[in-house]
Amino acid sequence: MEEEKLFSARTEFVNRVSTSVIKDLLDKLLQEKVVNSGEMESVRAMASRAEQARELIDMVLKKGQLACKILIDAFCELDPFLSEFLQLQ
Repeated sequence: MEEEKLFSARTEFVNRVSTSVIKDLLDKLLQEKVVNSGEMESVRAMASRAEQARELIDMVLKKGQLACKILIDAFCELDPFLSEFLQLQ
């Protein structure tokens, strides 16, 4: 369920999420042990905001339902307007 919601919002997430929200999401995902420090640094090292967003969402999608739920919950907290627009709430 969470994977499908996240996947359906992928394109708009990549197009609209801000760099600061990506950084905050990475911090939250590291804290929750969804990503490790190497994965976090790999995303942060990417050249563009869109590349970072795409890599972040694809990385979490590969990790299953719980990882997707943690990302969605963190995103709803960090950017309630965009998460509602993307119908993730």
